[in-house]
Formats: sequence, structure tokens, C-alpha cells
Amino acid sequence: MSVEKIDTLIIGGGQAGIALSEHLGAQGVPHVVLERGRIAERWRSERWDSLVANGPAWHDRFPNREFTETGPDGFTPAHEIVAYLVGYAQQVGAPIREGVEVTSLTRQGELFIAETSAGTFEAKHVVAATGPFQRAIIPPLVPDDAGIAQLHSAHYKNPAQLPPGAVMVIGAGSSGVQIADELRKSGRRVYLSVGPHDRPPRRYRGRDFVWWLGALGMWDAKTVAPDMAHVTIAVSGAEGGHTVDFRNLAAAGITLVGRTTSYEAGVLRFADDIEQNIRQGDENYLSMLRAADEYVAAHKLDLPPEPEAHELAPLPACVTNPLAALDIKAANVTSIIWATGYGLDFGWLKLDAFDAAGNPRHQRGVAEVPGLYFLGLAWLSRRASPFIWGVWHDAAYIAHHIAARRQALAAE
Repeated sequence: MSVEKIDTLIIGGGQAGIALSEHLGAQGVPHVVLERGRIAERWRSERWDSLVANGPAWHDRFPNREFTETGPDGFTPAHEIVAYLVGYAQQVGAPIREGVEVTSLTRQGELFIAETSAGTFEAKHVVAATGPFQRAIIPPLVPDDAGIAQLHSAHYKNPAQLPPGAVMVIGAGSSGVQIADELRKSGRRVYLSVGPHDRPPRRYRGRDFVWWLGALGMWDAKTVAPDMAHVTIAVSGAEGGHTVDFRNLAAAGITLVGRTTSYEAGVLRFADDIEQNIRQGDENYLSMLRAADEYVAAHKLDLPPEPEAHELAPLPACVTNPLAALDIKAANVTSIIWATGYGLDFGWLKLDAFDAAGNPRHQRGVAEVPGLYFLGLAWLSRRASPFIWGVWHDAAYIAHHIAARRQALAAE
């Protein structure tokens, strides 16, 4: 069987792979991008129908292309993000081969050997650019034979997809909150299981929260503790963007409960932590307002104060007197949406490149295995890393590293 030889092999044709292709092209590095599905496949097939980006269009984009349908202050729908990434790949001439799945990556001497559905590739450098949304996580809590429909938020499309009846949404980050609200508006009875989370303001003093993250240096934050990498963020770009307030969801008819801890004999049980979780989210919200106020004062900015933003309504009854358990049959709960995030899946990468927990060992995406790189992961170099504009900057660093390594190898 013939072997295709290439200097650099990029695995993944989403935003990370496209960004790196642009930078490698500028560096003159020969490369190929392999994508097992289509460009931006997860945006096509693993997002719900009404999804929009959680940041305004002016912010989360590549530097050399703007969104054309959505105005700069709007929130881009998924179909436009797909068109944007396809267009950007064409713009930079990214050599992407769609429908090619990498089944294994090994190392022979100084070279990497990639076995794929389209044959064998041999490369001096390999970049795993498969992103942070590799494996949908559904905790093994409710058995499949419980008589209730269960699906991850990655496979939820719209309310009509679910059987008639009430819905339990487990996980109150951006996905869980937006899906729960959509289901409630469709006429469903909805229960929302809320764990610890951050809850930033959508806008404050005339600026979007992504602007404040930049002004306050928060986009450049590094992980300093293992749990920082998995903080749930409750923020929404739906309906023009709004601050998530669980009080409003409760007032609209959604029943809030604590973390879902167990299931037995048709009964879901919840931790007694809903009030604590809401109050911690409130403190995150208020602390950001205080930091913004201090920034305005220190820099003498002409941004109008919003004292009303600091005022919070009383906690709803479902928080102060929460449910400890729910009989799903009595409550007519027929579906569970698991908005419980994602895990990594590098089963195809047959190299000693991971720690005991299965996380890649790297520094800013540069793996301990010479010539191997990771790109697009959450907190790869900083908080901004998994976002379109953040991954572009991480890709620049990795492209420079690859170019420098090529020069060093050539000199040897």
C-alpha cells in the first residue's frame, strides 16, 4: 500500500484546524488537514436548531473575516458559523480533505504514522486539532430501561423531537439554560437541575461581558487549579442576548432543583445545594460588576452607571424550599436532557502523551512527544483558547514552533 508523505498533518477540520492551516500556509509549511466529517461538522450535526453564539459577532471571529449576515452586535446562528468557517477555509486555501477518519497514530523513529480511512500518512509533525467537544458525557445514573427518553444536549434539536410530557434538564450552563427555556416556551413542564456555575452579566454599563473580560484581563487567565478548567458558565446569546437569571426562569414556570445525585425505583434525588449554587452564581455576577465599576473609575471612562444591575430579586420558593426528590412517573417526566458537557477522546492517538487522567501533557499545545501538538482545547494557553479568535492566536504560536523545529531539523 502506498504511503502519502507530508511535513505536517493536522487532524480536525474545525476552527482549530482551519486557523492552523492559515498560519502554516503563511510560514510555507507543507501540510494536510484531515476531517472525518465535513468542515465544522459539530456545528452542523451536534447543535440544536435555534442555537446562536454566546458572544456578539464583532468579537468571536477570525481577524481577517467578518460575519456578513449577523450585524456586529448580533449573535450568530449555527448555520452562519458553518458558512463562515467553510468560507474562511476557502479564503486561506486550507488543504482540507473531508470524510477522512484517522483510526490510529503511532510513531516510528522520528516519523508519525497515521492510519486513516483513506490510507496511510507519514508526517514529521502532527497536530491534534479535534477540539474540546469530542465525547458527550452522560453520567451512568438513570438506566436505559427506566422507560424515559434520554439524550445529550449535543443530540437535542427541538421540542418536537421529544415525546409528550414534562422534561428534566440536567446541567445549567449555557446549553442547559437555553434548552430548558425553549422547552418551557413550547408549553412543556420543565425541571432544571442546577449545579455550581459562573453567571456573568450579558451587558453592563453599555458594554458586552466579552468586552469586560478583555478590559479586566480575564481572557488571559490561566488555569491555576484543576477545577477551573470545568467551570460551568451560564450565559446566553438567545433572543438578542440577555443576562441569565435563574429567578426569571423560575418565575416563568421552570422548577429549579439541586444537583441530580441518584436514581432509584423511578425517583430522582437531588442534593440540598440549589440555594448555595444560586448564591455563588450571584456572587460571581456581582463581583464582575464591582470589578467593572472599579475599572471605570480608575480609567475615568464615560460609561453610564447602572445601580439597578446590582439589585437582585428574592429567591423563588423552589430555591428556598427545594425538592429533595422527584417521582418521574407522578410528575409525567418522559425525557431527560443531559447538558453535562464533554470529555476528550484520543483513543486513536497511540502515544505516551497523556497523564494518568487521560489529559494531554503539553505546554501551550506543545506536547512532550517531539513533533506532536494539541490545539483547540479548553484552557490550552488561557481562557480564550477554545473560542474562534482565541484558537487563532494559539495556532499562530504552534505554527511558529513547527516552523522553528523544521529549521532546526534541516540544520542538523
